[in-house]
Amino acid sequence: MGKLYPVGIQNFESLRRDGYFYVDKTAKIYELAKTGRYYFLSRPRRFGKSLLVSTLEAYFQGKKDLFEGLAMQEVEKEWKQYPVLYLDLNTRKYESEDSLSELLDEYLIGWENIYGKNEAEKGLERRFAGVIRRAHEKTGERVAILIDEYDKPMLQAIGDQKRQDSFRSTLKAFYGALKSEDGHIKFALLTGVTKFGKVSVFSDLNNLEDISRDETYYDICGISEKELIDNFSEDIQDLATANGQTFGQACEQLRTDYDGYHFYPDSPGIYNPFSLLNTFKKKQYGHYWFETGTPTYLVELLKLHKYDLYRMAHEKTTSNVLDSIDAASTNPIPVIYQSGYLTIKGYIPEPRIYELGFPNREVEEGFMNFLLPYYTPIQESESGFAIWDFISDVKSGDIDGFMERLQSFLADCPYELAKDIELHYQNVLFIVFRLAGLYTKVEYHTSRGRIDLVLQTDSYVYVMEFKLDGSAEQALQQIEEKQYALPFAKDSRKVYTIGVNFSSETRNIDKWVVK
Repeated sequence: MGKLYPVGIQNFESLRRDGYFYVDKTAKIYELAKTGRYYFLSRPRRFGKSLLVSTLEAYFQGKKDLFEGLAMQEVEKEWKQYPVLYLDLNTRKYESEDSLSELLDEYLIGWENIYGKNEAEKGLERRFAGVIRRAHEKTGERVAILIDEYDKPMLQAIGDQKRQDSFRSTLKAFYGALKSEDGHIKFALLTGVTKFGKVSVFSDLNNLEDISRDETYYDICGISEKELIDNFSEDIQDLATANGQTFGQACEQLRTDYDGYHFYPDSPGIYNPFSLLNTFKKKQYGHYWFETGTPTYLVELLKLHKYDLYRMAHEKTTSNVLDSIDAASTNPIPVIYQSGYLTIKGYIPEPRIYELGFPNREVEEGFMNFLLPYYTPIQESESGFAIWDFISDVKSGDIDGFMERLQSFLADCPYELAKDIELHYQNVLFIVFRLAGLYTKVEYHTSRGRIDLVLQTDSYVYVMEFKLDGSAEQALQQIEEKQYALPFAKDSRKVYTIGVNFSSETRNIDKWVVK
């Protein structure tokens, strides 16, 4: 029997007892537990945060037998038991204002049954503070507090100001108990996808150490290249065999598809563990991370802020922006970065600017496919075919065919976007050509009112210029004047230059001329 892959298993104890494979992170976990007290860690979803929290729970509960054969066994000699308060906010949808209070109340009742209750404590936060205090008094040991997905309610309420404000004030007061009961706390870790700005949930928690972009802990979740080779060489070989590849080709495809997360500048790449384990388990490459559901709040944000998608792939930003999200924030970038759709690609030390980009092919292709139905009339179920037909036309040199398909992508521009027609058509073209670019070579530039583009396949080169409310002939003339096709003069492939005009009146491409 082969390895049991812990796909979607987030509980350390059941993972160990049932013999699932575990990539040993316990040396790092020991360091975390021993060198600090209050931590915050942000990672994209499905990145192993819950398993990390669950492993810490088992450690603080002193469950020595679960750590047999792991690094922790070598370093930990005491195995003391601490009272652990574990709060998982991932389990609810938070559709009503009361849903959060109900969940917290449920946890508090459970804890009060163990550590006692004081009727005089009114309000969730006072009850929480009381539980922390009594847990210490009753056991003689300070408390470990583990909060998983601390921000889930806030994310669910993006775009609903009233509900978000209500969740914020509840959580702010609740998490405030970590500050007031400091003397009774041994360790605390909060994990989540996003870091809601200092002014909101955490304003009272200035003692929280954020390790999200800390060099020491860059690989505390996810799988590094070294861990991949050390733990999964046989699996890579099996995957390669199943897909008619060599070992090296399989490594290369895994890297292209799932690697590429960087949590500080120049850090080694981290693989998405969820996609990796699924790939080994099913012995086929897929968009596994994407299939577990992409948050619609991202699209809401992009549309709300009239975001130019072209910028996304060339985004530059500062650490202040990466670190904070406020409900009032008008910048979708921190949410997109922290959700795992963009990652750090480069760093310019003076002026301390981060360059962001898509981490890997799975994310880029998945995200663009996900956006397509929101920006075009193409239904979600048809988006793959529509793009594939477009690419087939491009590959076979059928210019009228692919231009007509472009028109269909641009048809039915939603009325509310008509005011920003230029942005809309740039966004649609960006999505389409970014998807085409996974199978052909695309160079794409945009500036006010126009786009120039080079599409290359094995047999053809298309040099295209798009104009807004000009004429297709003008666009073609511009290609000639600026000699855009010159680099391909000696090319054996067939070179086409195409001038395209986009009309804001018909809100679509009205003409193209080919040379």
